[in-house]
Amino acid sequence: MRFVTRLLVLACLAAAVLVPAAAAADRMWIGFHDDPELRFDGSRANAMDLARQNESTVLRTLVEWHKVAPTRPANASDPFDPAYRFDDVDEFIRNAQQRGMEVLITLWGSPQWANGGQKPQAMPQNIADFQNFARAVASRYSGRFSGYPFVRFFSIWNESNLATFLVPQFDAQGRIVSPRNYARLAASGYAGIKAGNSRAKVAIGETSSNGRDKKRQGLTDTVAPATFMKGVAAANPRLKFDAWAHHPYPFPVNQKPTQIVRYPNVTLTTMPRFEKDMDIAFRRKGIRIWITEYGNETKPGEPKGVTEAQQAAYIPQAIAMARKDARVDMFVWFVMEDNPGSLWQSGIYRDSGTAKPAQPRFARAAKPLSPVNGKMTVKGGTRNPTVTVYLREYCSNNPVGATVGYTVRSYQGSRLVTVRQGAAPLGVDCTIPVTVTGLRVLKKRTYRVTVDANTATTGAILRTITIVGA
Repeated sequence: MRFVTRLLVLACLAAAVLVPAAAAADRMWIGFHDDPELRFDGSRANAMDLARQNESTVLRTLVEWHKVAPTRPANASDPFDPAYRFDDVDEFIRNAQQRGMEVLITLWGSPQWANGGQKPQAMPQNIADFQNFARAVASRYSGRFSGYPFVRFFSIWNESNLATFLVPQFDAQGRIVSPRNYARLAASGYAGIKAGNSRAKVAIGETSSNGRDKKRQGLTDTVAPATFMKGVAAANPRLKFDAWAHHPYPFPVNQKPTQIVRYPNVTLTTMPRFEKDMDIAFRRKGIRIWITEYGNETKPGEPKGVTEAQQAAYIPQAIAMARKDARVDMFVWFVMEDNPGSLWQSGIYRDSGTAKPAQPRFARAAKPLSPVNGKMTVKGGTRNPTVTVYLREYCSNNPVGATVGYTVRSYQGSRLVTVRQGAAPLGVDCTIPVTVTGLRVLKKRTYRVTVDANTATTGAILRTITIVGA
């Protein structure tokens, strides 16, 4: 069965970029993290269809190091070392690609052979082991190997400011140590991922929305996200990364998206302060943000959750708040469907498969923000802008380098400005460059560019790019 869906079209002038900063408020990668339904359930193919029908353009999945490599590989940086168990990950990524969706891989969980026999939350004893694993994963999904799809997004560890996922958070004297340890994880993971796939975009952090900054007897050790972020920057102010990933859940779980929290905790309302402090801490401007988990649990599955009607009201509100933040490139809802194998009941579908009132609200909110039809701003007077056309599903049944034919047209309003035909080889990252020959972008003018693409084995797919002259 062939799935033809519209995918991302983004544009650039000098080089391809993921999401132009000026367009971030208008376009976001939106999707789900739901491994029980989308990766492991017997009906996972149908669940993938459902995710796409709900306007999902990205799916997040957790790749657990201790499960993928239960024994030490002979060559840990080799993506095809016999010790590695990637079968379910391979299938997940192939299923997403067939339906035109991108994938975000979050690496987490050290194996006992790497951490001295401890639980997966523990730091590896030799940080190079994690770097080698990260390189193997990114290389396997670099697009260089036939049958193994290109993965564009990666992130390092999960909720690293919580002892639930990273230990230790404090030393014996009660001093915070997790940011320093995480800085080492982030540096090694970034280096490994980029060595395996130089085109990959890598986020660090994956921070939870709240923490206490001090040990409390009988409670899980936690560090507030802003405290954690500043500690990571202090440990390595030159740390390389493409985005900071965050989970701005309200807490307790029955709060609305507009909940006001005490900083250094970070929900949607305190994101602007967090971003400003991050720029100062890392001595960089305009650091990108990925919201890689967000959700509201519902009653009766979660007795302290919100009603289904409240969840339906909160979804468009949360997405609208993220949209107003020009730095946010991604918004991932956790989870798509309630499942007995998941502790969270935040799905837009009940475990029976029936839709909650939130389901149509999610799809309606996501559709106009989809990067499938991109938007870019260029300097007035620019001639012949080059656009990068993302053709994710073409990689399902065409080899890298396959010829993609296209017709490109530009319009100002309803007036046709230019039209030309051409061809380009399909890139390893499932893109082709298209130059809009003859178009001169004028200041304060808006243009619509359509690219009608096809290959010898795949039907036509239409992309539409909005270009605004600045």
